[in-house]
Amino acid sequence: MGVAVDALSDDVTPAQAFSLAGRVAVLTGAASGIGKATALVFAGAGATVVLGDIDGSGVETTAKEIAGRGGTAVAVEMDVARRAQVDSLVERAVADYGRIDIMGNIAGVRSDGPVVDVTDEEFDRVFDVNLRGVFYGSQAAMRAMIRQGSGHIVNISSGAIDSPAPTMSTYAMTKAAVAQLTKTLAAEGAAHGIRANALAPGVILSNFSRAHFVDESGQVDAARYQAYVDWATNMAPLARVGMPTDIAFAILYLVSDAASFVTGQILRPNGGVGMPW
Repeated sequence: MGVAVDALSDDVTPAQAFSLAGRVAVLTGAASGIGKATALVFAGAGATVVLGDIDGSGVETTAKEIAGRGGTAVAVEMDVARRAQVDSLVERAVADYGRIDIMGNIAGVRSDGPVVDVTDEEFDRVFDVNLRGVFYGSQAAMRAMIRQGSGHIVNISSGAIDSPAPTMSTYAMTKAAVAQLTKTLAAEGAAHGIRANALAPGVILSNFSRAHFVDESGQVDAARYQAYVDWATNMAPLARVGMPTDIAFAILYLVSDAASFVTGQILRPNGGVGMPW
């Protein structure tokens, strides 16, 4: 049975409900894409952010951008597939700021190719980042949050969990596991005042999706880019492709007091693609 958590009082304003002032957030994958957008949104909402990414220069750029806007950010080069490095990231937040209010497990990698072509090396690579990384981050954050009696964990699943995912089997498996892990975290964390939710985004235009529209030299192919955008647009009832900031603001809702009665949910910001019961 969970601990009793007070509902928001009637006089709380929307600005107060969505504010992260005074809170400490740890985010992985913060060098680009959804991770960077979330870092900027969180800092803009008042949070102090501790940012991790395997791309050291990229995450440092994110931190500098936040500082340039008047926010507080710490950048750490780290690998989410290494438990000790994930533990160290969370411990850094607690040591420097006394607590961790939000853990955002955002780092992830793609995998493309038919089931019969997936190698052991590719299988391990995707599972190490997409599942082990989320598991390690959740474990480390949960330990700290249990001690303080509160916290919010948010994970990134995928729209690939809702339907067959040809050429994306390994990726989809990890994201389905993330969704189940999130529900378990919510059930176990409730007794300690901890909420856990996940997002299953649709097609998002970011570095993560570049493989679909770049040529062999890594440059954007205009025709392939337009074809990709058209495909995503035609698939979505809202008739547009998603952007990292779309997901970042959805994450802000989940970790804010506005979502104080929301836990164990898989939010699907996908433009209306797939509407499962």
